[in-house]
Amino acid sequence: MREIDVFIDTEEIAEFFYQELINRGFIPSEDEIRELADVTFEYLLKKEIIAEEWED
Repeated sequence: MREIDVFIDTEEIAEFFYQELINRGFIPSEDEIRELADVTFEYLLKKEIIAEEWED
């Protein structure tokens, strides 16, 4: 399997969830959306779909 670089932006995830939930009739708070984005990021890490890298 080949490796590719993928950049995950939790703010982009948060905006996606916000729009999707609004479209489905929910009114999430900003804090709830940020938590969902963080949980999604952690899920991707746990499933080893992504790997977290830190730049110096």
